Amino acid sequence: MEYSSKHFRKRDAILTCLRQTKAHPSADWVYNQLKPSIPDLSLGTVYRNLALFKEQGLINSLGTVKGVERFDGDTHSHVHFICTECGAVQDIEGMPNLPSLRAAAEHDLGSQITGCQITLTGMCRNCNESNKEEAV
Repeated sequence: MEYSSKHFRKRDAILTCLRQTKAHPSADWVYNQLKPSIPDLSLGTVYRNLALFKEQGLINSLGTVKGVERFDGDTHSHVHFICTECGAVQDIEGMPNLPSLRAAAEHDLGSQITGCQITLTGMCRNCNESNKEEAV
C-alpha cells in the first residue's frame, strides 16, 4: 500500500505542478520543480505520467518547441503563440473568432468538435525588439 500511495502522491504532484503554471513546461522543468520536495522522483516517472495525462485528456501537448516537448495543464480551448526565436510560449486568451471558427468547422464537417488547439508562431516582442536594435 505504501508504494501505491507514494505513486499517486507523485502523480498528483506532477499534475498539480502543470496546472499551477502558465510556463507551458517541459518534462525536465516539471522534474526540476518537484525534485527538491520529492527526492525519489525520477525523470522517467515524470515522462510516464505526462504520457498518461495526455492519454486521459488531463493535459495537452503543444508539440516540440526548440526540440523539447512542451505541455499545458489548461485544457480549455485557447490559442497559443510560440516564438520561433527564443521558444517562449504564451496563451492568447479571448480570441473573438474562436467560437465561430469551431461552429463553422462543425458545420462544414458535419461533425461535433470537442476541443480546439490553435498555435500561432512568429517572433515575440522581446526578440522582435532585439532584432530591431541589432539592425541599427
